Amino acid sequence: MPEGPSILILKEEVQQFTGQKVIEVSGNSSIDIQRLKNKKIVSFKTWGKHFLICFNDFTVKIHLLMFGTYRVNEQKETKPRLHLQFANGEINFYTCSIKILEGDINQYYVWSEDVLNENWNPKKAKESLDKIPEVMICDAVLDQNIFSGVGNIIKNEVLYRCFVHPESLVGKIPSEKITEIISECSVYSFEFLYWKKKFELKKHWLAYTKSTCLRCNLPIVRKKTGKWNRRSFFCTNCQQLHI
Repeated sequence: MPEGPSILILKEEVQQFTGQKVIEVSGNSSIDIQRLKNKKIVSFKTWGKHFLICFNDFTVKIHLLMFGTYRVNEQKETKPRLHLQFANGEINFYTCSIKILEGDINQYYVWSEDVLNENWNPKKAKESLDKIPEVMICDAVLDQNIFSGVGNIIKNEVLYRCFVHPESLVGKIPSEKITEIISECSVYSFEFLYWKKKFELKKHWLAYTKSTCLRCNLPIVRKKTGKWNRRSFFCTNCQQLHI
């Protein structure tokens, strides 16, 4: 599943179409895609893993799910879920969820929840974590209404950096360590974005998919954790379990 930084890169790739009119639309989406024809794109926005195509009185929300992809000014062999044709190019989305949000986009999203947004509010994230003391930190970090844009790669890398076991309970983790995790979720997301653009993200992974702890030279545990049953990679020697 693409994480927030990858969706931000998509936004940057399609800026050439801001203010452009959709001259042709097609695809196998179940929404009324013909509604988009001859409409001018006002802006592109992102909220975490959501890609938003904003028109005057509605917005198309695209979520790439686990295996979704897109192409700008090129096509795949398979039929797209949504194809947008412009006078100067095209955008194609595949294997994704597409919905229409009516009215002002600001009524649907709290921008301060997005770790890559200029309005990101770490204080709000702390207040949200304080309300879920019995939740495992591996689940809390993936909560999109607290850390919008954070995915499984970022989760693993942040918890490894912060020396925290993924099955630790939020309420048992020291306050200063919680503050560190909140900060690192944003810091690492921007580093992820930088490395992704340079096509070198994987070489910077410290824990994700690794088999040996770089700090302890001991085996990395690979285990599905939390209620979401997502893969975690951690060292039981240097990542403290708070329960």
